[in-house]
Amino acid sequence: MDMFTKLTGVEKRYIELEKVLSDPETVRDREAFQKYGREHAELSRIVDTFRAYKQVLKELEESMELMRDSDPGIKSLAKDEMESLNENKETLEQDLKKLLLPKDPYDDKNVLIEIRAGTGGEEAGLFAGDLFRMYGRYAENKGWKVEIMSQSVTGVGGLKEIISMVHGKGAYSRFKFESGTHRVQRVPVTETQGRIHTSAVTVAVLPEAEDVEVNVDPNEIKVDVYRSTGPGGQSVNTTDSAVRITHLPTGLVVTCQDEKSQLKNKNKAMKVLRARLLDRMVREQAEKRSEQRKNQIGSGDRSGRIRTYNFPQGRVTDHRVGLTLYKLESILQGDIDHILDELATYHQSQALQHADSKQQGAAMDHS
Repeated sequence: MDMFTKLTGVEKRYIELEKVLSDPETVRDREAFQKYGREHAELSRIVDTFRAYKQVLKELEESMELMRDSDPGIKSLAKDEMESLNENKETLEQDLKKLLLPKDPYDDKNVLIEIRAGTGGEEAGLFAGDLFRMYGRYAENKGWKVEIMSQSVTGVGGLKEIISMVHGKGAYSRFKFESGTHRVQRVPVTETQGRIHTSAVTVAVLPEAEDVEVNVDPNEIKVDVYRSTGPGGQSVNTTDSAVRITHLPTGLVVTCQDEKSQLKNKNKAMKVLRARLLDRMVREQAEKRSEQRKNQIGSGDRSGRIRTYNFPQGRVTDHRVGLTLYKLESILQGDIDHILDELATYHQSQALQHADSKQQGAAMDHS
């Protein structure tokens, strides 16, 4: 199906929705009205752009007619007009291709962010803390809420691991390209010679899974309770409030001991388990469709890095898009929109190329 036919179908559906939404019966049914209203709002940008595109095509046709005029002045004006209209047409075509790309079904969801210290010992743990604060500040600026699901601290105030949930509409769409190995280059506080050390931290980003998406059979999990422990292994409280859940079919293990209540810890651990199971399911489906999917978090060593934070130079480089910014301090304060926008644009262009090559392949098959 060519793009024009697809867009005509979208516009037809949009007009149908306008009729449905003005029907008094729909207005009375609040749930139906909201459902159709959401669909109408999602289609409005595509339809507005398509109507502008059709208007440009109509004006191009009129300019073609004027090009046949015997008056050289009119011909010249029509030629200039056509150049401008063709540029406009190309821009609108690109916009429409982007708007027609399949939407990630998880984009609007809350997001689970898992940060783990990799190579580099205490220094990696300290940087894991820096990354967690960076994401937390970014989320705060967006008006989103950050909930710590579980954490394991190091002796010098760093983090071996921290798992948090960011609650906010569209949180997953903003954080989803943060998965991978983040490398830091700086002089550690403990370094007397002033040498720069390189450490690595891994980040995994997973959409929150609803109960309906991932149904966990209570018979397939093993729940252990024990006493919470602090950094030095000492018991933090006197009750068995810490929870360890093992998902028997997959062997996935989730522990949570941050809350004083066993029930709260169990609920948090179940949320983490569901998100990991959903991620596993999505990856398996992607592999079945033979789509190449890179390993989410890499090996935790210095290879396979996605971004480098160089403290001596105040520089942050994202290796996937070749973007370098000399504003490390403000980035660590949560000013990461510019990086996230670049990554979203890059992945969108990759998806467009993939869609175009698939279309060309289909056209060749038909020829």
